[in-house]
Amino acid sequence: MRAVIFLLLNLSMISVGVIPAAHAQDANIAYVVSYFEVNAAATGKALGLLRQFGTASRKETGNLRFEILQRIGQPDQFAMLEAWKDKDAQAAHAAAAHTRQFREKLLSLLRGPYDERPHTALAVGPVQALPASEAAKAAVYAVTHVDIVGAQREVGVALVKRLSEDGRNDKGNVRFEALTQNSRTNHMTVVEIWTDRKAADAHGAAAYKREFREKLMPISGSLYDERFYKAVQ
Repeated sequence: MRAVIFLLLNLSMISVGVIPAAHAQDANIAYVVSYFEVNAAATGKALGLLRQFGTASRKETGNLRFEILQRIGQPDQFAMLEAWKDKDAQAAHAAAAHTRQFREKLLSLLRGPYDERPHTALAVGPVQALPASEAAKAAVYAVTHVDIVGAQREVGVALVKRLSEDGRNDKGNVRFEALTQNSRTNHMTVVEIWTDRKAADAHGAAAYKREFREKLMPISGSLYDERFYKAVQ
């Protein structure tokens, strides 16, 4: 237990807000996962826009987390992870002037459509806001889209929930949560944070993770889409 506490105290995350343990699975919390790609030459400009947007968004009423991620190995690809107190807070953010300005400025940099996906919690554990430290630079995010064939939805949901519960117990895990896409409930997003790539790779090689993927494959509607990111500081 002391080792786990020490680990958490020495790893920071980009979010400023806190989702207390008692409310981590609150059905009112609105989650949004967004993906977009920019022209390679525009990566630096996009990073500047994202940092400004993140700073403004974290100051909004009802914001719990606002994390900006850059894909490892493909720096022109980004993801954003948002958590809001409720749908009204998320809607107010979507209508805010700085959100509109960000989207307008980003538009000319994109090489594909902006993909925004609202979610609700499926299997979410406690999340803490942690003090800044050098350890955060080594932290690795894994964001995975899981698509289950409609008739097998309940089987797939049970598999993803179990994976989330087991993953939180792995060495080096900081967060392991599963979200359900609002528009298509057979589509889920799994979000993980690891202290470093070594911890993420150890999880990927674990026997229970291999078993999960073997059971998932026959009922999956698409390739297993796991992407690794670093937080934009």
